[in-house]
This record gives sequence, C-alpha cells and structure tokens, in this order.
Amino acid sequence: MVDTPAPVTVWFDSQCPLCIKEIALMRRLDWRKRVNFIDIYAADQCPLDPAQLLERFHAQEAGQPIVHGAAAFAVLWRQLPLLKPLGVLARLPWILRVLERAYVAFLRVRPRLQKLVR
Repeated sequence: MVDTPAPVTVWFDSQCPLCIKEIALMRRLDWRKRVNFIDIYAADQCPLDPAQLLERFHAQEAGQPIVHGAAAFAVLWRQLPLLKPLGVLARLPWILRVLERAYVAFLRVRPRLQKLVR
C-alpha cells in the first residue's frame, strides 16, 4: 500500500491556545486523514513568511495556490465529512463573502479570546 499525500495542507500556530483547540477538533473530524496539519513553528520550510502565516488561517489544496481566511476554512471543511456541506456552500461567492466578513470580525476579538482560553 502506497501512502498518498493529503489533498489539503493547513498551517497553524501551535503557540496559540485557541488554535490548538481548533486544530485538535479538526483532526478529530478528519476521519479520512485527508488533511496535513503543519505547525508553523515546527515546519522545515514554510511556503510563505511565517509572520504572514500567523496573521490569517492558510490552506492549500494539492496543485492549487494557497488561500487564506474564509476561503482557507472552506478548503479545510470540504475534506471533513461533517463540515463538507458548509465547505461546498462556501463555493458560492456571496456565501464566501459573508464568511470572510465574519472571519475578519473574529480576528478583531481573537486576542481577547486567546487570553480567555489560556
């Protein structure tokens, strides 16, 4: 049996308590092992500047450009059976715009949430 690479790669901040919890949940939902979760701090090479990867959530489907924000979550969700319907809906431009606005709003409160999770 040959190991095939995961069709999606996501980069995460292992020093962020909120990110750790979120990625742990996503790993549990990744029943088919279709996502390669990469700790930004443990990666030998990052495709982008690590500071850029820390600013927003990034993901990449095999053979596709790296995406960030709500589009990156949609890429991830499409690989997770329970969240796939939401990821498919996010292919609709107006849904993705709504999700991106929600993500930007979340980024504004993220520092306070991180303190609460610690």
